[in-house]
Amino acid sequence: CIVYSIYKGIHTTMDRQKNKYYYLKGIKNGMPICLGYLAVSFTLGITARNAGMTAWQAMLTSLACNASAGQYAGFTVIAAGGTYFEMVLMELVANARYLLMSCSLSQKFSSETGLLHRLLVGFDVTDDIFGVAVSEPGKLNPFYNYGMMTVAIPGWSLGTFFGVIMGTFFNGLRIRFSSLVKLK
Repeated sequence: CIVYSIYKGIHTTMDRQKNKYYYLKGIKNGMPICLGYLAVSFTLGITARNAGMTAWQAMLTSLACNASAGQYAGFTVIAAGGTYFEMVLMELVANARYLLMSCSLSQKFSSETGLLHRLLVGFDVTDDIFGVAVSEPGKLNPFYNYGMMTVAIPGWSLGTFFGVIMGTFFNGLRIRFSSLVKLK
């Protein structure tokens, strides 16, 4: 009993160290993704603003759905006053590729990787994270993906938030500029 407890304690410590290593490696490899997302989601924020969303609404949408094509499609449906059925159909079509990516990515995990880890990793399968994860040699540790997600999700969400703010600012400049032109 005592020997098993000591073994289990050492095993847990080793697992924690391994998980920490892969998590930090994921953060390092996810930083370029984060910076790219910041720029791309900035334009998404402008689209969200044009659909009538506030910066907080757009940011919450980006936290819940980290899929650029799906979000652009969703904001377009919102701006057009579409129905919930149209929204669901549009999202299914725009995001169908993530199902295939998830199936492929699941093959990179050990058979001992639990369902909860698989579901958490599946929450943020994007083109970029998928590409980096599948290029990692050998079996994947889910903490590698968690590291990438730790920087990618805030980058995407903050870019959307600031895109709405800047879209509002630029719209205000356009209105002021057009009123100056009309005065002359």
